[in-house]
Amino acid sequence: MEFGTIEREIHVDAAPEVVFDVVSSPEHLREWWPDEAEYPAVPGGAGRIGFGDFSPDGTWVQFAVVDAVPPRLFSFRWTHDEGQRAVPGNSLLVVFELEPADGGTRLRMTESGFRERGWDEAKAAAEYADHVTGWDFYLPRLPVYAARVGAGARR
Repeated sequence: MEFGTIEREIHVDAAPEVVFDVVSSPEHLREWWPDEAEYPAVPGGAGRIGFGDFSPDGTWVQFAVVDAVPPRLFSFRWTHDEGQRAVPGNSLLVVFELEPADGGTRLRMTESGFRERGWDEAKAAAEYADHVTGWDFYLPRLPVYAARVGAGARR
């Protein structure tokens, strides 16, 4: 089995400008993906996202914005060790490509870099499977939330 890239494509009933905000802004990201997000949404912006418990010893994942081209593209690297600059080989790359389609937005998401991490076969397979499961759970939440934002209702 190949553990190179996860690819998903979904339709969102909201304008690309709205969808861009929903995939790039920490405030919006918290509504459909991580429980917490702290980062500047500009190229080079570094921060962290978190899932679950946020006690002082809670688990945070490093997050670094690679590109932000409203309303067409947002990409970031994540999962690198704290204190390291996110680069190919120590992190995974997620790219959201947005384009107008059918009165809304076609969103293409790719996540890559599993092989480049240097993990052994078992670790690469486990990480890949975990991320496939994660995206299959979280991505369907994005169109629902984005449509609410686009309609002017945040909650």
